Amino acid sequence: MEKAKIADKKPAGVELETGKKYLWCACGKSKNQPFCDGSHVGTGFVPKSFEVVEKKTYYLCQCKQTDNPPFCDGTHTKL
Repeated sequence: MEKAKIADKKPAGVELETGKKYLWCACGKSKNQPFCDGSHVGTGFVPKSFEVVEKKTYYLCQCKQTDNPPFCDGTHTKL
């Protein structure tokens, strides 16, 4: 399987709301980082669907190497 493209080497801080479903880009090719825009079609990657339990700023992974998708776990500091 092809490796995900590193969209950025820092997380995206985004305000997310409860009761809404989000699709996190897993392939790194989306032009709407850190969210999916369908660029993964034909790559074998599948976006991660998720919801949050609290309205606040979350830090979403953009290096696509996190062990806790869609959230940043600091892996980008080791790339």
